[in-house]
Amino acid sequence: MYPLKVSANGRYFLDQERTPVFWLGTTQWPLFRDHSLEEVGLILAKTASHGFSFVQVMLLGPGNGTSPNLGGMPNIDGELPWIDGNPLTPNEAYFRHVDAVVDIARRQNLFISMTLFHQHQQKIITVANARPWARWIARRYRNAPNIVWSTTPLATQEFAPVLRELMAGLREGDDGTHLITCKPDPGPYSSSFIHAEPELDFNSIQTWTWVERIYPLVTSDYNLSPVKPVLMAEGAYEQGSEYDFDVTPLWVRRQAYYSYLAGAHHTYGHNDSWRVLATWPEALDAPGAVQLGLLRRIFEARQEWWYLVPDQALLTSGGRVEGRLLNLGARHEDGKWAMAYCAAAAAIKVDLSKLAGKECHAFWVDPRSAESIPVGRFVNQGSETFSTPREWEDALLVLEAVAS
Repeated sequence: MYPLKVSANGRYFLDQERTPVFWLGTTQWPLFRDHSLEEVGLILAKTASHGFSFVQVMLLGPGNGTSPNLGGMPNIDGELPWIDGNPLTPNEAYFRHVDAVVDIARRQNLFISMTLFHQHQQKIITVANARPWARWIARRYRNAPNIVWSTTPLATQEFAPVLRELMAGLREGDDGTHLITCKPDPGPYSSSFIHAEPELDFNSIQTWTWVERIYPLVTSDYNLSPVKPVLMAEGAYEQGSEYDFDVTPLWVRRQAYYSYLAGAHHTYGHNDSWRVLATWPEALDAPGAVQLGLLRRIFEARQEWWYLVPDQALLTSGGRVEGRLLNLGARHEDGKWAMAYCAAAAAIKVDLSKLAGKECHAFWVDPRSAESIPVGRFVNQGSETFSTPREWEDALLVLEAVAS
């Protein structure tokens, strides 16, 4: 396992062996604070088994634990993160627990996106102390190969000065070993105010209940200059109680496929996990989590999946990029394959000339199970109409060019 780097084209992530790494994330915000190491072992083993590669965690935990007048809540062992609520006097006992969690994740080949600042902490982590606080954290985990740094401010210029100090401290502490991102909370996107910052390695988006914002926000970030990877880092959580719709496994899939086909990476979340409800162990095997693992398998089965290019011109009829129910297209940059995701029953017409070579194989993939149904072999000319299989909730059409 190696620290991540950004690809030369600015679209995806690489390990130091130049192998592309598929970002399929999950949120376990309270992992450092509210779980014993035995529970952490269970959570991360399940997370890895379902195909997730990244875990987003708040260093001090969510909720009131980040309240500036408290200086953090105690962890499972009763340890506070700071002595006297001062970020410059960290409590070694608290961070030994964090060390152990990071190491458990490493042994499961999981990356941890570690949030070291939340906007609720703006009165305790300030421009004056942000750099030494971040430098201390970065030095501590300088040799951990499985860290990505993150911050969670408001998406306003008010927070730009403290973010610059935090990013500078991180670079001083680990000499640029680990990537840095920023996920505003509430959202929606880091590019709205700090995209041009040279220390920001990739952009992150939070859409909360607004599923209809995933495609336009990702598309906007995808087309920015300088080019940086885009992460849809937080949407509506499976079985979440605070949204204006019932977040079923179908909606979990829709959010993820919208992200990937628009050119982003994606992170999932479950209501019971981040709230640490009594049902959190069952939530580890939630249908949405399992089905996103299948999504990863489907994408990684495509030749050079990392060369995905969003292409809505692929669908000459039936494409839909507005609203909550979308039909989106994407393809390999050289036409080795193409795919179209339909969020509900639909008939779409696909421009087969976008595919390389003379012919292609077409098949439907069920996002619920990853089972496929062959459609046929087609000449790569003109457009062809495809209708989603009956009784499927959603569907992914895959077309693969036949080698000459």
